[in-house]
Amino acid sequence: MLQVKEFKFAADFPGISLKSIEEHLKLYQGYVKKVNEIREKLQTADKSEANATYSFIGELKREETFALNGARLHENYFAVLGGDGEAKGKVADMIAEKFGSVEKWLEEMTAAGMTARGWAITVYDIHLKELSIVTTDTQNLGPVFSTVPVVALDVYEHAYFMDYGTARKSYIEAFFKNLDWGKIDELADHHGIK
Repeated sequence: MLQVKEFKFAADFPGISLKSIEEHLKLYQGYVKKVNEIREKLQTADKSEANATYSFIGELKREETFALNGARLHENYFAVLGGDGEAKGKVADMIAEKFGSVEKWLEEMTAAGMTARGWAITVYDIHLKELSIVTTDTQNLGPVFSTVPVVALDVYEHAYFMDYGTARKSYIEAFFKNLDWGKIDELADHHGIK
């Protein structure tokens, strides 16, 4: 059973309100709940009706990936918030090496965030042993297999409309100013990223 991870936030971040974060956390908790509901229904779903055009089990399997990716990406999103945005440490060094500088990476991530309909994600490819930036329009369309999210930027409207309305770029700038690079390094270590 998937468990909700606890994220404790006590005050507004610069540019991101606590109210917005609290509402966003409820969405994440809903994804975890749906993963568990779907998996419970999959245990008793009639496998004999499986069909590529439509079947109940097919819909459950498709929505399982949407909910699970939603949970996992939000876990990364919330885990790396709460810092001063000052890029330092192992992952910052990897970014500078791959993209030429942290500033160039920020420029690319911002552009990806402005074009994506769902997420802009800096990922680590476990085969190539390098970073890249990918986007997803929905959480279950576009993820790259054999990659680990390093920094997941949520650009669905729910992430910023409360604070910014349609000013997505201002929200993206605020997100990067609140990154905790120590936490990013901790996640990288947890995933064996070297």
